Amino acid sequence: MHLRYVNRKQFIKDYYNLLKKKGCISASDIRKLQEEIEEEICRRRNLGKDYLQRQILIKEKYKPLHPELYKLKEKFLDPEFLSLVRQCRDWKKLAQFDSTKILKQTTACHVYSLPVFTEQFCKEFVEEISHFEESEFPKGRPNTMNKYGVLLDELGFDEFVSRLRIEYLSHVTRVLYPDWGGDSLDSHKAFIVKYKKGEDLDLGYHYDNAEITINISLGKEFTGGSLYFGDMHTVPIEETECSEIMHTKMYGLIHRGQHMHGALPIRHGERYNFIVWMRSSKVRNQLCPMCGNKPSLEETVGYGDGFTKNEGLVDVCAVH
Repeated sequence: MHLRYVNRKQFIKDYYNLLKKKGCISASDIRKLQEEIEEEICRRRNLGKDYLQRQILIKEKYKPLHPELYKLKEKFLDPEFLSLVRQCRDWKKLAQFDSTKILKQTTACHVYSLPVFTEQFCKEFVEEISHFEESEFPKGRPNTMNKYGVLLDELGFDEFVSRLRIEYLSHVTRVLYPDWGGDSLDSHKAFIVKYKKGEDLDLGYHYDNAEITINISLGKEFTGGSLYFGDMHTVPIEETECSEIMHTKMYGLIHRGQHMHGALPIRHGERYNFIVWMRSSKVRNQLCPMCGNKPSLEETVGYGDGFTKNEGLVDVCAVH
């Protein structure tokens, strides 16, 4: 849920009854929660500055294990994925547009499975991420739900992901999700999440700060960790039935960002997922997809949250 936090007095006044229902009763419980919220507010206010500092340091000092991975090449992409992109690029011109052999509709509505990367790329990319994780460089974590992982723009994969979105994924999303911003994607947030015993094991039920999401399984070897999908976040949870979907290495699951989903606990091994939240300022400039209100903006660095001050410009702002 989304909370409004001005100060501790206001927070207690607005949410005390709700906190009691959630089991947060004692003064120490409430104080601890307030401290966590204030820490998160501080983190968000400093996101842009901290992001730039980490990015500059990593660019100057970090020695990649596989430097050739940082520029996207078609040899990294599965031949079936390339075939699908070609079909989607020209789908209006084709007498028969049949992508069903490549693009699989899952048991969840409007959630599709497709091969994206080659096995060799997945192996080397996981090695690169592990190499960076073992270094002493500062690391910006993906979000408040994932405590382990890497922000790919900070690591130097900004051009890689931009090309992947613009030259390849946007052609697929334009066909699959024209009513959900799939035909007007103009920014992204890309990151790796990691699941392992002793670290993050699962992911709670949520929706993404994105119009369209692709979640690609890179490996390593693991059991468990299936994804599950319910309905759009506007549908009451008591009216929702979930579908469980196995996530296969080298395959991506593509879905609408507002589609509620989560990840079941991993039982064995270690799993890395390559996630791209793709955003359309044309859509989100009207209403914030997270809180449903008209965005109130402040300038930031990088892609921010994908809002823009003026339609069609890339003067990117973040939620205030």
